[in-house]
Amino acid sequence: MGFGWLILWFILGVIAVYAWISMRIRIRKSLKITPPQIDDDKIRRIEDTGVFLTDDPSPLDLDKIREEEEDFWEQSWEVPE
Repeated sequence: MGFGWLILWFILGVIAVYAWISMRIRIRKSLKITPPQIDDDKIRRIEDTGVFLTDDPSPLDLDKIREEEEDFWEQSWEVPE
């Protein structure tokens, strides 16, 4: 009976490790953001103006963040009696 438990725990451990690795891979793929492509012309523009603007989408939606923050601070924090 002891050998059966050993095999069972080994199989459960392998399944847990497989699930953990596959979840980590899925999370990394979903969070992957491609870096902006910088060539020599863009580097010269950065040196001249000190600013780098790109057409890539912003990773954060600042308007949505601002709305959520305003909603948060408008909430009442008084506990009803």
